[in-house]
Amino acid sequence: MKSQKLIGNLMLLLAALLWGTTFVAQSEGMDHMGPLTYQAARSVLGGIFLIPIILAGDGIKKKKGTFKAPDKKTNKKTLTVGIICGIVLTVAALLQQYGIALGTTSDKAGFITALYIVLVPVYGLFLKKKVHPIIWVSIGVAVFGLYFLCIQGDFSVLPCDLVTLACAVVFALHITVIDNLASPLDGVRISCIQFFTSAVISGIAMFIFEEPSIAALRDGWISVAYAGILSSGVAYTLQILGQQRTDPCVASILMSLESLFAVLGTIAFTAIVGEVQLPTAREWIGCALMFTAIMLTQVPDILKKSTNK
Repeated sequence: MKSQKLIGNLMLLLAALLWGTTFVAQSEGMDHMGPLTYQAARSVLGGIFLIPIILAGDGIKKKKGTFKAPDKKTNKKTLTVGIICGIVLTVAALLQQYGIALGTTSDKAGFITALYIVLVPVYGLFLKKKVHPIIWVSIGVAVFGLYFLCIQGDFSVLPCDLVTLACAVVFALHITVIDNLASPLDGVRISCIQFFTSAVISGIAMFIFEEPSIAALRDGWISVAYAGILSSGVAYTLQILGQQRTDPCVASILMSLESLFAVLGTIAFTAIVGEVQLPTAREWIGCALMFTAIMLTQVPDILKKSTNK
């Protein structure tokens, strides 16, 4: 059980790393196409990417003799959960895109979006799930860390920021849905279904509200490919698989590290091009606070282990 939790936490850390390095690609892609077109394209790629992985996984299980074909009830539940996740994910992603398009700066968007780490345990209270007091402390430390990492100037709330805040509310719902519905099911299949659901919804809206073109997709194909395969196909699948193995509150804190990885990614990129951009004092403080928050999430397990001795 403990090893599974560790594996789940590592999966979520990798997901956060991939999301953190996607900010540049996402910004570049939006220069060539609208939010709906971008979401539809990346979702299609994410879904297609997972199909051979599902088939390969089934093939390996068949060779080992461990493959068990799911019954109709399981298939129906997997399809239902995948569609629900796809709808929620689409709404969250588009709210974030439109919030940025309406004027929310990227640094402020990173902070506001990551406020889902506060909302996830609040949702859990309505579902009668207890949250360890130390986890609440960890969440508070993480929020301060995110503030120092993401907000460089004065913080003021604009109408566009409320759209981005709505994105955080829906992302928290996405995490809660996965925690409560996806646990006994095939996480990769759920992820695949959620992407094709998102592709259908975004694709229909794309033709209604935007003017997609092959030229735009061609110009922004690198960004779409990176976001579709790594940020969507890999990272969101790791989110589902990771959440199936760990506590949702801890999961939300680990996933919020995408802001930290975005800062580290900037350092790496500037180092490669020969103009190293070191973190500011505020960012160093933010990094230290986020690291402290992650360490605090491990305290309940340590206390439980010492009590059981």
